[in-house]
Amino acid sequence: METYYNPENLANFSGDGVGQYATDLWDKFMNYYGSVFQDGALTAREKSLIALGVAAAVQCPYCIDAYTNALLQMGCDGDQIFEVFHVTEAIRGGAALAHGVQALNIIEDNEI
Repeated sequence: METYYNPENLANFSGDGVGQYATDLWDKFMNYYGSVFQDGALTAREKSLIALGVAAAVQCPYCIDAYTNALLQMGCDGDQIFEVFHVTEAIRGGAALAHGVQALNIIEDNEI
């Protein structure tokens, strides 16, 4: 099945791909990106689990691909990876429901 997001294009997230233009900015981004994912207060694995949740929330198939593969290499299993998706779903669903407060306020303001 052909889609706009081609998994093979993930390889273009590289210095030879999108980084071939504005190389100074690419290098700065990659240095920052690499620093963020080093062990710190959180482990690289914990940060990658968070990154997968964010990728699910923003629906970036390239990031989902990259972080799922990275997490498998870090020793995560399917249960751990899919728990991330369920946490993301709970937060996104809760956020949508929380926005119902806006509708509730309008309804209450219009009730006589």
